[in-house]
Amino acid sequence: MSPASEAFQAAFHLTARVQSGNRIEITAPDLREGQEVEDFLIPRVRTATPAPRPTAIEFLDALPPGPRSAETWDEIDRQFQEGRDSWDR
Repeated sequence: MSPASEAFQAAFHLTARVQSGNRIEITAPDLREGQEVEDFLIPRVRTATPAPRPTAIEFLDALPPGPRSAETWDEIDRQFQEGRDSWDR
């Protein structure tokens, strides 16, 4: 193992802009002149603007028509009981 890998290695997150002639200039005052560094360049990729999310009302309006719940509490209770009874089968 090299001495450099045994020592604590600081990492710097810098943002740079590619200049004319495809040049990138980095100024890092925390580094000393002549020090070796490793460079990793990760270009930012622009993604398409996501479609706007529908509001809650728009979402509910987009659901297919039909009853979303039973008409009465007794009907809801009956449906739950049918579900519980099916567990015993």
